Amino acid sequence: MQESPWRVLHVIANHEKRVAQQLTVRTIEHYLPLCTERSRWTDRWVSVERPLFTGYVFVRFAPETRHSVISTPGLIHLLGDQRHETVAPEEIQRIRTALAAGYPLRPHSVVLVGTLVRVRQGIFENAVGMVTQLHRRCKVVIALSGLSQCFSLEVDLDDLDILPAPVESHRRMAVGRV
Repeated sequence: MQESPWRVLHVIANHEKRVAQQLTVRTIEHYLPLCTERSRWTDRWVSVERPLFTGYVFVRFAPETRHSVISTPGLIHLLGDQRHETVAPEEIQRIRTALAAGYPLRPHSVVLVGTLVRVRQGIFENAVGMVTQLHRRCKVVIALSGLSQCFSLEVDLDDLDILPAPVESHRRMAVGRV
């Protein structure tokens, strides 16, 4: 069981801790990585533990305990099978080790080359562009409105909002507007 891959439970948002408690009661091996964030309440700042992956809990179980897992309150769906849509034990161990060592892991949306984004702050606030490179910082190409000219901007991923529009529908039109 130690080397078997981790399965993923898709759970109701904001119910991750409750699902983890239920799995503990059922003696099912599970892992819910939590990160600490500072949150502003009306009268003060507080530290809050939130799931690193909202809506997901990792689990390993023997086939004979499957029913106990899938009947857990708060569960939406058990993802994958024994070979597909699983997470390698090494990946989970890296996350555990990093969190235990105090690394500041934070949830983040998937950003791929070709993703449309909006700059969240700074001189180019609200400018829309397309990610063209991902390194330490993200390179975004922005088109000037009314011209067939573009420029690139390097920004931190945290300073970008991912836009829901699919990239394919925007390939023929300007990449973005200032």
